[in-house]
Amino acid sequence: MSQGYAIELYFDPALENQVLKAWNVLARRQISTQLIDIQSRPHITLFSGSYLDPSKLEPLIKNFAAKQEPLPLSFSSIGSLPNENNILFLSPTPTLSLLQFQSQLCDLMKKEGVEIGDEFRVDSWIPYCPVAQQVPKSRMAEAFGVLRDLKVLVSGYAMDIALVEFPPVRELFSFMLGNTVEG
Repeated sequence: MSQGYAIELYFDPALENQVLKAWNVLARRQISTQLIDIQSRPHITLFSGSYLDPSKLEPLIKNFAAKQEPLPLSFSSIGSLPNENNILFLSPTPTLSLLQFQSQLCDLMKKEGVEIGDEFRVDSWIPYCPVAQQVPKSRMAEAFGVLRDLKVLVSGYAMDIALVEFPPVRELFSFMLGNTVEG
């Protein structure tokens, strides 16, 4: 049984491979294997919640995706969130197009009666791509150094939007941005 759902933004293959490279280096150094273990995919979480109806969201997200274009992304910094999960992430430059994309998605979901939690509200959402979770506090500085040395601060595009359930991560459906062709 699922503990939660997330709507995620997936990257073009080159950008995804750069993030996977970071995951693998951190795993080889035994800093963190959590994202690999839960079968995640490189992403930016646009929304997450415990109670969603996937059958209700699928047409909504499909129509939303069809009206969008691939989003340019540029990972410009490495960061960490001050919580118990010890997450290390790459942060995209928060462009107006990325912020509007997430805001429009949440507005659509609100119209469908989905409650938007504080962390996904327009004025508080922090876009990020996780590269490690459950990093031991004693190894956080080392993990930052590894990422800095890898030079994973790269650019690319967000190409797909998906609904996943977790843990482990299982994709329920995904749609290419701007794809108006039936799949």
